[in-house]
Amino acid sequence: MANLLGRRRWMAEFKTTLAADAAAISEFLQARITCDLHPPLAEAMRYCVVGGKALRGFYVMESARLHGVSGAVEVAAAIECMHAYSLAHDDLPAMDDDDMRRGRPTAHKVWDDATAILAGDALQALAFELIGDTEFPGNTRAALMVSLAKQAGIAGMVGGQAADIAAETAAVPFKLDEIIAMQNGKTGALLTWSCVAGAVMAGANQGPLKAYGDSVGLAFQIADDVLDVEGDEATVGKAVGKDEDAGKATFVSLLGLDGAKRRADELVESACDALSKYGDQAETLKEAARFVVNRTH
Repeated sequence: MANLLGRRRWMAEFKTTLAADAAAISEFLQARITCDLHPPLAEAMRYCVVGGKALRGFYVMESARLHGVSGAVEVAAAIECMHAYSLAHDDLPAMDDDDMRRGRPTAHKVWDDATAILAGDALQALAFELIGDTEFPGNTRAALMVSLAKQAGIAGMVGGQAADIAAETAAVPFKLDEIIAMQNGKTGALLTWSCVAGAVMAGANQGPLKAYGDSVGLAFQIADDVLDVEGDEATVGKAVGKDEDAGKATFVSLLGLDGAKRRADELVESACDALSKYGDQAETLKEAARFVVNRTH
């Protein structure tokens, strides 16, 4: 009973912290994003960065708090800019062709393809600008920017997205190890970067948080695959059932629905175990991992 009450307390604390971090990041970005040359572009950028959970930003902030680092909101805002850029481009007709994102029309539906592309381009650039403007030592800022470039680029998110597009027309459906490699790039790379950012800022050992982030990133994608089968479109905030309609190989199609859920639970357990060195200080991060697989959107 005591353990259950403790879990409820930590989950409530996680949700409160997640909401507070999301609000702080949103307030920061709404004030920061301006464009005298073409104000509608700034409007599109601000549109792209609102409405989400800001989970990646939370991970930056919480990993910083875990190491006693303050002033992390700019870095958290940077990863949210990078994530928002990826979604604006991912939703375009040439890629996933989605009309809804976060329960609202996608950027190219509100404006047009060109504006969505340019808003994404500007958000990607802003991510590096924000890190460069922090007051961390030069070597720390360089480490954050170089690692973000790697995780966002061909060896990470962009490479994973390219593999995902290729999988749609592959003559032979992807096998499980290929799906894992693809999703480690497409979804996991930015999540892992977010989780280790606090250690980078503190100049601390990144190993435990990297292990945590790797497990959470894969669990997150499995949960997405489950939501594509079981989720309600109004709650999820975007179209569901698209993977099955397209005949794509997913964790659900390869492992079955129950098997995918079990694998996600195993990954959450591994993520929590990776944080053992931090003791009770990491309880909020542990609840974040559990939230990832139990979320409804």
